[in-house]
Amino acid sequence: MTAFSLNPEQTAWCAELRTLADERLRPLAEKGEPGRVNRPLLEALGELGLLEVLFAGEAPGAGPASRAPHATSRTPHATSGALGLCLLRESLAYACTEAETALALQGLGAHPVAAHGSARQREQWLAPARAGRAVAAFALSEPGAGSDAAALALSAAPDGASTWRLTGEKCWISNAPEADFYTVFARTTPGAGARGVTAFLVPADRAGLTGTPLDMLSPHPIGSLAFDGVTVTGEDVLGEPDRGFRVAMTTLNRFRPSVGAFAVGMAAAALDATLAHTAGRDAFGGKLKDLQAVAHQVAEMATRTEAARLMVHAAAAAYDRGEPDIARRAAMAKLLATETAQYVVDAAVQLHGARALQRGHLLEHLYREVRAPRIYEGASEVQRTIIAKELYATRSADQSAEQSTPQSATREEPSV
Repeated sequence: MTAFSLNPEQTAWCAELRTLADERLRPLAEKGEPGRVNRPLLEALGELGLLEVLFAGEAPGAGPASRAPHATSRTPHATSGALGLCLLRESLAYACTEAETALALQGLGAHPVAAHGSARQREQWLAPARAGRAVAAFALSEPGAGSDAAALALSAAPDGASTWRLTGEKCWISNAPEADFYTVFARTTPGAGARGVTAFLVPADRAGLTGTPLDMLSPHPIGSLAFDGVTVTGEDVLGEPDRGFRVAMTTLNRFRPSVGAFAVGMAAAALDATLAHTAGRDAFGGKLKDLQAVAHQVAEMATRTEAARLMVHAAAAAYDRGEPDIARRAAMAKLLATETAQYVVDAAVQLHGARALQRGHLLEHLYREVRAPRIYEGASEVQRTIIAKELYATRSADQSAEQSTPQSATREEPSV
């Protein structure tokens, strides 16, 4: 298997997932309340073994081999790694965006525990999170620190040996305020930028922690959190003190390509809806698809969707191989895929006309869903900044390597 083609097993798994999402998960999603955590839906994701893909290879016993017997008939190889996560998110997004979102938000909140948590933390929280019984949340953004995550101001003031008190706010936090536990990033060393941030695992019932739901354009459960002297100890630290920014970035680097997969799934759903509509819609003495302007628009939608899919798969495969340029490739994948999905869904709405604006229409739903991914987990502008920074850093490193190489090693001596 290469990054640019899926083997038959993976293709079949994607088809199974679409069917599963449509038949088993969509009915649960439709019973949920927009903007609220849908616990039955999350528990169903756990019962079907789909949450296991979030943690494959990240913690002892977390692979799908032993814990996902009911998900599909696929073997663990088809579902493993970042590529498996991308295939899962794209397939769920195509058929049921609510199921995809519930899975992704659970992964963001619980992945730091799987990858950086202590044995005690994993034992207490990871099993229920993987089963969908404990709702997780990733609490990084603040009212004054969204795209500039290193500027966060939530204070973790020392209060004795290995004890801190958290004071401040978090905002636009997925699954807040209904989560059972939060991965919280706080400043333990003032003035140290990214080097002075610590990640904490904070149970929702910790004294001094309160939250408020936010009414957003997309129907996702999102809220704000207030910390009024919330006590945390060394046992709550994820990773090491003052190294929490690494916890945040490794989590985001893992999930950024799969945000692109979420976007590709929505684009594919919009494209297929457009193909069906334009092939059957009578217009100007023929079918809508017979108009060259329409046919060319559909061709552009399909080409961009496929290009985004390939870049997402390539970035995920690079992550699985442990290649050194993960940050750049993940940023490129998220940027291209989310911008492409916005374009494709918008074009689909235009080709469908007024019917696509009716509440309850697939494209009306996708139109509200597709806007958010261009902002969360690093806005498009942040992704461009990351890409440019990585490109110039690579160029500087290459130039330094060339300058340090002896001249005799870089060119052949003339013969005499």
